[in-house]
Amino acid sequence: MNTLLGSAGVLVLVLAPLAHAADIDAGKAKAATVCAACHGANGVSVSDTIPNLAAQRATYLEAQLKAFKDGTRRAAGPTSPTATMAAIAAQLSLEDMANVAAYFASLPGPEKGTKSAFLPNLARTHVSFPEDYKRTFTRYHTINFPATGQVRYYYANPAALQAARDGKPLPPGSFLLAEVYAARRGADGKPVTGADGFYVPDKLLLYTAMASGSGWGKDFPEMLRNGDWNYAIFTTDKQHRPGVNQAECLGCHKPLDSTSYVFTLKQLGAAKR
Repeated sequence: MNTLLGSAGVLVLVLAPLAHAADIDAGKAKAATVCAACHGANGVSVSDTIPNLAAQRATYLEAQLKAFKDGTRRAAGPTSPTATMAAIAAQLSLEDMANVAAYFASLPGPEKGTKSAFLPNLARTHVSFPEDYKRTFTRYHTINFPATGQVRYYYANPAALQAARDGKPLPPGSFLLAEVYAARRGADGKPVTGADGFYVPDKLLLYTAMASGSGWGKDFPEMLRNGDWNYAIFTTDKQHRPGVNQAECLGCHKPLDSTSYVFTLKQLGAAKR
């Protein structure tokens, strides 16, 4: 009897690790649905600001995903990359994490200077520049950005404004636009602050926009999708800025599902008529 129990015990010890062994193929499939949008399907990222994952140690990658999910790695702010990763990791099971980590660890390291292309469905956007926004939109908020020395003015179209005032989710057809200015600098090199407490604008740098339309999000990975919102950045001559990856915008706004994926929904709802 003791021999049988001992044998059974040995079998349990031997088989237990096998039962939890990471599935590289499953990890590849999961990575293709979301990770590839920023880190590349082959673990080679799409941007210098995003780390490569190919050939990283599986134990390290798995530990980082767990830290994002349980909050051990805390975000410095709502728009930080850590907040984005926390939103993604929250949707992964422990098994998913092990599989994804094993997949990226199995890949060869990237050659110096190589980058992955954007996923086609995330490089496209349905958002066009609203030429008449100065006349038809309402300016509802202003924010200073000390880290970049910028000031931003936020505008909303009537559909978004009315829904926010009524306390309802923003409907398809909503459009939010921000003018991004470099702040005027004083003799001391610091941004000049006006009487209203906001930086005095100097040079217009770009426009950022988010808009929703029926079915606009259907081609996005579910783990990144923000309902039917699409995002865009426009140059000062109102053209789409090249090289914009919507995955970064989607990931940043993903945690905000309870506020229609909008950081400034509270201010929008309080905007004066």
